[in-house]
Amino acid sequence: MENWVNYAPFFGVAGVIFAFFLFAYVKSFPSGNEIMIDLEDQINKGAMAFLKREYQILVIFIIVVFALLGYGVNWQTGIAFLTGAFCSGLAGFSGMTAATRANSRTAAAANEFGMAKALNVSYFGGAVMGVAVASLGLLGVGIWYYFVGHNPATASIINGFAMGASSIALFARMGGGIYTKAADVGADLVGKVESGIPEDDPRNPGVIADNVGDNVGDIAGMGADIFESYVGAIVATIAIAATMVMPAESENLRSAYMVCPMLVVMGGLVASFFGVMSIKVMQNMSPHAALRNTTFVAAALLIAATWYIVDTLGLPRGVFYAVISGLFCGIVIGLLAEYYTSMGPVKKIASQTETGPATVIIYGLAIGMESTA
Repeated sequence: MENWVNYAPFFGVAGVIFAFFLFAYVKSFPSGNEIMIDLEDQINKGAMAFLKREYQILVIFIIVVFALLGYGVNWQTGIAFLTGAFCSGLAGFSGMTAATRANSRTAAAANEFGMAKALNVSYFGGAVMGVAVASLGLLGVGIWYYFVGHNPATASIINGFAMGASSIALFARMGGGIYTKAADVGADLVGKVESGIPEDDPRNPGVIADNVGDNVGDIAGMGADIFESYVGAIVATIAIAATMVMPAESENLRSAYMVCPMLVVMGGLVASFFGVMSIKVMQNMSPHAALRNTTFVAAALLIAATWYIVDTLGLPRGVFYAVISGLFCGIVIGLLAEYYTSMGPVKKIASQTETGPATVIIYGLAIGMESTA
């Protein structure tokens, strides 16, 4: 089964194609009336202008680090760094392109077809970035593993790919986050406070900047951040397996440990395909239930795939339990976040508005600290 890892790049390519078809599906829906089309176009142009400027600055940093890695370490690591940075930026760009085109189409679908179709459009619009992140990460790591990963002595070159992803994530998340908060506060101060314009009113130019900020911070920035975490987890596991001290009688297990993370994410990508498409079956549920259940579908398939991979590789059962414990923790965190942001605690905070702003702030702070704990 270890040879299956050689097909990782093909899985990545298949994922990129799947993401393209998801985007094409979103684009097939009408954008609504002329006002909606105009607002979508303004947001898209603003977001792309921000990315263009940000990437122009990042290119300088990337070239400098590439030269330092090539001179101080080796040129293979430097090239791996370049590819990691490129894939990370591409993941964020693809996600933001889909999101800025899905917003008006979601509103138009809700107006014309109802909630179920609007959920479909918005879900697939968001899924573009998720699938792109997983696919580009698997494609990049898979190619580098094919050339240098099989030999523990050269596997460290793949670290450059993770470093490139981390570099883009650092700047994209920070730059986009600062921009979105500044635009949000600016739109509120100028619009609501000074001019008395309702929140999110398109007559306030700051609202366009606010929506641009939501895309560059929460989509492009978050996409690069997720890409870095995803790639970093794979590469770190490969690095640990390549350098761990093995008993002489267990040395043949080293390659199994090294390929295990790659095979798991390959299985996870396939599980994600089914999870994404399951929204078509669940579109008539409430949005919360549909989103929650699609996660459960992908998780169940990943559990089955991980069991098969670990068992076939002959690895200790503890490897399976470690993967599944992380999976369950991620699901639980998501469910807790949903509870604290859309259920009882939010309603309790709202009820405190009757007693004054100070009480609301104190109570809201307490709820926030409780959710964090």
